[in-house]
Amino acid sequence: MTSPFRARPRPRPAPALVAVAHGSRDPRALRAVTALLGLVRSLRPGLRVELGHVELNEPLLPDTLDALPPGRAVLVPLLLGRGHHVKHDLPEAVAAAGHLSVRTAAPLGPHPLLAEALAGRLAETGWSAAGASRTGGVVLAAAGSRDADSARDAERTAALLSARLGGVPVLPAYASAAGPTVPGAVAALRAAGRHDAALASYFTAPGLFAARCVRDAPGLPAASPLGAHPALARLVLHRYDEALARARTAARASALRPVRSAPARARRPPAAGPYPPVPAPVVARGG
Repeated sequence: MTSPFRARPRPRPAPALVAVAHGSRDPRALRAVTALLGLVRSLRPGLRVELGHVELNEPLLPDTLDALPPGRAVLVPLLLGRGHHVKHDLPEAVAAAGHLSVRTAAPLGPHPLLAEALAGRLAETGWSAAGASRTGGVVLAAAGSRDADSARDAERTAALLSARLGGVPVLPAYASAAGPTVPGAVAALRAAGRHDAALASYFTAPGLFAARCVRDAPGLPAASPLGAHPALARLVLHRYDEALARARTAARASALRPVRSAPARARRPPAAGPYPPVPAPVVARGG
């Protein structure tokens, strides 16, 4: 006899979160990213969180994806804007992972949580936006990219950070591939009377370009890279959840899309039989 109580189907496990870092030869970079993911795990116990690198550090992203069992995953770039890695390297890695159904989240920037983390790192230097409202300014030091979208993302983050700091001017500057340079941005602030400047490090982890930006701004309070900042950990999970929400919306839209039926075939006249048609009876009408 069949039991009247049916066992409820077990919910599918949440897709793995695969954080994608750039990678660096600086040994502090891996420590910073590992600490950040430790915060992420503490905020979402039970969620599988893995790390993959674009280059220079192990595990590399393709190896991380290969090690996952068949199922679902969400890539969360620990990158701060749209550039070559986001547009080319990540899609290539996803295409090669045929055993996985992979969604790729947006890069971390721009977002207000990123501005919160940047402001927090600036405050750690002792520089105060309140004390520098009239004479202060911030250089948002980034790696740089030839991709115009990457520059627009940095500019948007600069605007968000400026709003977070009460309107203190924030100028983006780049270590390579784009302008202005960090010295150029510092000079522009000073020319505008903003002599109380500070350097915000628009990097997830320490590395070559982050160190170069600090060297290019001698004498300025220089914030540390973002690393394991609580706001950055929340942002990683926000991007993960955002990617899953987009996937659910797309699935619902697909399910609601009307199915087009095949066009109706024209009705054919009946085939002629072996006998001639019977003529209609003639009805005589009286006069």
